[in-house]
Amino acid sequence: MSQASDVPCPKTSNATFVRRARKLEFYTLAWNLVEAAVAIGSGAVADSAALIAFGIDSLIESSSSVVLLWRLHDGDRGDARERRALRLVGLSFLALAAYVALDATQALIAKTPPDVSLTGIVLATLSLIVMPLLSARKRRLAAVLRSGALHADSRQSNLCAILSGILLGGLSLNAVCGWWWADPVAGLMMTPIIFKEGIEALRGEVCSDCQP
Repeated sequence: MSQASDVPCPKTSNATFVRRARKLEFYTLAWNLVEAAVAIGSGAVADSAALIAFGIDSLIESSSSVVLLWRLHDGDRGDARERRALRLVGLSFLALAAYVALDATQALIAKTPPDVSLTGIVLATLSLIVMPLLSARKRRLAAVLRSGALHADSRQSNLCAILSGILLGGLSLNAVCGWWWADPVAGLMMTPIIFKEGIEALRGEVCSDCQP
């Protein structure tokens, strides 16, 4: 069976892998912007703090794609931007952790159950499918390009998938069982993991495991 298309071969130049990485970031940026619009819109209609938080999370994650597009611009010249890009990705992790913690705490204090949102359930399900695929491709390209920033961004895409699972669980439990508190509690459980990813990116520790 043939190897994955992202595995390097003698006839494939580094510039080719850079172009592939840039395409992935454009796909991620487009998906996150659409995801944010749908989540915030449907969250406002359903009065769902979880959906609105997920939408704003998608906007925050869009900044990671913008950072990576900046890092990958002009091919090899982008290598000089690697360290700064990695730090900016780390800051986006920390911003995401702070927002999730604040929103989950406010939801628990308010004790306001959201309305059932079928749109939100469909969106979370689609994100569970799309984001792991993007994360895997980015991780393979990060190994080829030895890019800690791209590897950190692959982790952020993976975290988006995990948060999608949390959102799906919270919306489903609210719809089926009326357990309004399930989503904010799960969000609080995720906060330390997201924070840890941000600290590792800021310290430049991500590339130690940049393997396909």
